[in-house]
Amino acid sequence: MRPGAPKAALAVLPGLWAAYVAQSIVGGLTWGGLPAVLRDQGLPLDRIGLLSLLIAPWALKFLWAPQVERLRLKPGAAPGTGRIALICGAVAVAGLVTAGAVGLNPLLPALACLMVVAIATATADIVVDGHAVGVLSRAQHGWGNAAQVGGAYVGSAIGGGLLLVLVAAMGWTLSVWAMAVLVAVLLLVFAWSARGGAAVSAAAPLPSLRHALARAEIRRGLILTAGFVIAQKSALGMLGPFLIDLGLPLQTVGLLNGFGSLVLGVLGALAGGAVVRQWGVRPTMAVALGVQAVLMALLAAGALGVTIPGIMLIGAALLAGSALLAFGFTALYAQFMRWSDQAQGGVDFTLFQCLDGAMSMFLGTGAGVLAERAGFGVFFIVCALLAAVVAAIIATRIAIGRGNPVQA
Repeated sequence: MRPGAPKAALAVLPGLWAAYVAQSIVGGLTWGGLPAVLRDQGLPLDRIGLLSLLIAPWALKFLWAPQVERLRLKPGAAPGTGRIALICGAVAVAGLVTAGAVGLNPLLPALACLMVVAIATATADIVVDGHAVGVLSRAQHGWGNAAQVGGAYVGSAIGGGLLLVLVAAMGWTLSVWAMAVLVAVLLLVFAWSARGGAAVSAAAPLPSLRHALARAEIRRGLILTAGFVIAQKSALGMLGPFLIDLGLPLQTVGLLNGFGSLVLGVLGALAGGAVVRQWGVRPTMAVALGVQAVLMALLAAGALGVTIPGIMLIGAALLAGSALLAFGFTALYAQFMRWSDQAQGGVDFTLFQCLDGAMSMFLGTGAGVLAERAGFGVFFIVCALLAAVVAAIIATRIAIGRGNPVQA
């Protein structure tokens, strides 16, 4: 028997939203809120840069995903999703409480605590993704990935935005403890929703990376994932600097980014989920990249001196960096679910996610070099061409290798 069975959306989705918001609160706190807190306390940028080390568990979690899935999907037993999520959650909450207690001066003890939190939440993400692959029906994939992408935007807004408000009002310690309480409550909601499930077959193969990479569908999917990520995320890191060069003050850009994350990002994820459910994954991905190409062309024209109202350029940047990104990645993550084997969903899905994360890190560096040397005009033209080419590949069902890796 399969390790899970499709459940009613009302029974599954609230738990998924809770889990993905909880995980993203930690990410938003670490990479969004904490750098601003440290800078406000006068720490030098080189020490703040140490926070990038906390990305490592998210980029490397595919290494221990098979072991986590073997614990979750023990043959002859019901999936242990809720139990493992609670253990990871307890470790993460304890790490947050300790980080709040030790303070930020010196910084290294707090970083050590947050590294433990990052490992725990990255491991919980393996469990949550594997659970989603197992219990969501094909028709529910869009809504499940709307929870994943939309939850990430909500959690990032809480951890990267609300945290700063709380720190200003009551200090680091109480603020982080408040985040810990919220994370604990959300993970309890997920664990409750994930209880039970059909027993795993005693003859089920052990989850492994070798099994994943042996499937031609997974290999082709990894190639397509790399192409889609490059096409849709290539401009992401340069949109903020472009708005600064347009003459917008830093505070305004910050407010626009916050609005984009909390409102446009969630709306984009929900719209992506609805379109995937109605029309399928392939059309949604193609539309996302097609619109991306148009927006990048508009930004390129503005950067090259064509007279375009500033409000249109700002709107294009916001749509590309928030709503459209969430729309496209909801479809891509739904495709991840369809590629993933339900017998080791946490392994397969994690493999795709880690590739996404690794590509995103490389894109940030490459985009900065190209924009600096060639200018924003040429940079956005390249981004538009990338989006258009990959959109055409997806829309026309051009195969990568043998067969078509994108399902409608």
